[in-house]
Amino acid sequence: MAKATYDEALRRLLLHEGGYTDHPSDPGGPTNFGITIHDYRKYAKPKATAADVKAMRLDEAKAIYRAKYWDAQRCDDLPAGVDDAVFDYGVNSGIGRSGKVLRRCLELPDNASVVSEAVIAAARRADAGRLINAICDERLRFLKSLRTWPVFGKGWGRRVAEVKASALQQAGRSQATRLVAGRDGERSGKGVVPVARTAQQGSAGAIAATGAVAAQQAHAAGIDALGLVVILAVTLAAVVAAYGVWQWRQRQQQEAAA
Repeated sequence: MAKATYDEALRRLLLHEGGYTDHPSDPGGPTNFGITIHDYRKYAKPKATAADVKAMRLDEAKAIYRAKYWDAQRCDDLPAGVDDAVFDYGVNSGIGRSGKVLRRCLELPDNASVVSEAVIAAARRADAGRLINAICDERLRFLKSLRTWPVFGKGWGRRVAEVKASALQQAGRSQATRLVAGRDGERSGKGVVPVARTAQQGSAGAIAATGAVAAQQAHAAGIDALGLVVILAVTLAAVVAAYGVWQWRQRQQQEAAA
């Protein structure tokens, strides 16, 4: 969806991927920021060594993530939350698997992994929350089937749970935003004049500020408590009157627009 979605997804992903590793049980070999030596050779330095991977800059890793995973899976075109779930799945298990799983969860043929226009359209029609749950649940089932689950399973399970929670939250926020926008559009579509709250706040606020200054000056001049009460009462009455006039003007404008 938006750039902010990618930035947040990448921030969390980097927390999981960590820094340089060369674990004997990891088939990816030397890895830094989650970028394997194979991908670093393909996208940045063709003859990279383990030392080059260890010296990899963060901006290089981010560029690879954007090109190989986010853009390749068309995450900018997927619904909020779904984009995050697909992106992280692709990084963890490869975009070939994540693309097929996305298709499968959308009840589309999974004989290909490319995120096509048909996939995008189906994802936008789907219930985002259910789709996110289906993707993450399938992802966890797959990870548990791997022979390396006993070694990496605890971290993988925590990662999938965090991705699911974040993706569902993003989908919920997006849906709430659309609902609010829809209600506002319905109201404005009936010819109702938008409320000029700044004008209301400006007039009433100016009167209140003037009254406060007057009270301070009166206190400094030695006027007794009764005099201060009178000044404040007059100020309050003026504020109430200004608000009443503002409401009357708004009603007049709305009736004229109806």
